[in-house]
Amino acid sequence: MIWKPHVTVAAVIERDGKFLLVEEKTDEGIRYNQPAGHLEQGESLIEAVVRETLEETAYDFEPESLIGVYHWKNETRDATYLRFAFCGHVNGCNPERPLDDGIIAARWLEFEELRTLELRSPMVLRCIEDWRAGKRYSPEILTCLSAGRASG
Repeated sequence: MIWKPHVTVAAVIERDGKFLLVEEKTDEGIRYNQPAGHLEQGESLIEAVVRETLEETAYDFEPESLIGVYHWKNETRDATYLRFAFCGHVNGCNPERPLDDGIIAARWLEFEELRTLELRSPMVLRCIEDWRAGKRYSPEILTCLSAGRASG
């Protein structure tokens, strides 16, 4: 059997000192996460993070930089994740748009507040800490060689 990690994307979005997180139902109970999800077949990493943010928060996300790439093994589930975290800004929100199944709400939270919450994984806090530390990389570092594409 060939081992394959789960490739995921996440959006770190800060506005007025607060970060956009999603409150969601998981097998472990209510948890908080960045707008995040799996890369789908045929899409670029940038397309994936824009789509996931819209589906989970109803906000239109415009990625500006790659914060980092995170490798984490969830021992409980025996699953490995490879997360590409992007930062950027949101342009607008459609509050009437239904959110993905399992998403309770999108929440704007202060950093100190989110440190007290049950987070979905250790990657959530680490991505925000890296953003706060000023880690930013041009999305041009990512190259998608799918048919007709030449971007992240």
